[in-house]
Amino acid sequence: MLALASSLLALIDDIASVLDDVSVMTKVAAKKTAGVLGDDLALNAQQVTGVNADRELPVVWAVAKGSMRNKLILVPAALLISSFIPWAVTPLLMLGGAFLCYEGFEKLAHRFLHKDEDGHARHAAAALDPKVDMVAFERDKISGAVRTDFILSAEIIAITLGTVAAASFIEQVAVLAGIAIIMTIGVYGLVAGIVKLDDAGLALSKSSGNVAQALGRGILRAAPWMMKSLSVIGTAAMFMVGGGILSHGIKAVHHFIENSAEHTIALPYIGSVLAGLLPTLLDAVFGIFVGAVVFLVVSWGSRLFKRAPQH
Repeated sequence: MLALASSLLALIDDIASVLDDVSVMTKVAAKKTAGVLGDDLALNAQQVTGVNADRELPVVWAVAKGSMRNKLILVPAALLISSFIPWAVTPLLMLGGAFLCYEGFEKLAHRFLHKDEDGHARHAAAALDPKVDMVAFERDKISGAVRTDFILSAEIIAITLGTVAAASFIEQVAVLAGIAIIMTIGVYGLVAGIVKLDDAGLALSKSSGNVAQALGRGILRAAPWMMKSLSVIGTAAMFMVGGGILSHGIKAVHHFIENSAEHTIALPYIGSVLAGLLPTLLDAVFGIFVGAVVFLVVSWGSRLFKRAPQH
């Protein structure tokens, strides 16, 4: 009887230890993937632009279900990679980091070249056009958002896999599944709140109380700025996260960034603060550089591909 009780206590202690490890690794993975979260929020909130107000939440719900289906594909794929070809984790992370930098630079290029400045206006006009099939319009919106989510979810899962690569299989399953669920609920819960923020502001502005009206007007004024801020933060995060992944994978760049941070500690007054910020800033600069190189290669390649049939 004592032996059974001792075995049971040992089992409970082992389970508690595993849960504690899973909790720690989940927190670390959540911090590392938070950089992708800002862009994920901005992109998915923008995807709902042009949808009728009464259909915004159903569309967000449909995209959230698509996101969970994406993760049901990506999590087992990540576990198979970790189990059978673990050496592929780092190259995949590097590819994901390069893609993030490319996507961030592509956004900057489009912004400065004014290629997509009327995109939101076109979406809004489509919703008011009686000739537009709104069912097909919504379907296209959902499909585009789910495709975008697949790319961002793949990056989240890849970053998480890099965090738990040395852990046991059970811990990998628990952390990957936990991050997948937390990120899906967190992202689309916030997206639902963001897209209905203007409705909440409008309702408050029409209420009888002066305080509520002032709050409602403030929300209506702040909502567009919040969307713009999310987009800017998301783009910056792509460079910081992508550049960080790449710099850690390239020893020469990683050592240069570390040495630069160490040399700034000796500076008076701002040395310690600058030493803490400099690695992130240098990661972002490196991310911008890589993004620019990949963008130029992709642009040059696409032009050659388009010209090829003419010969």
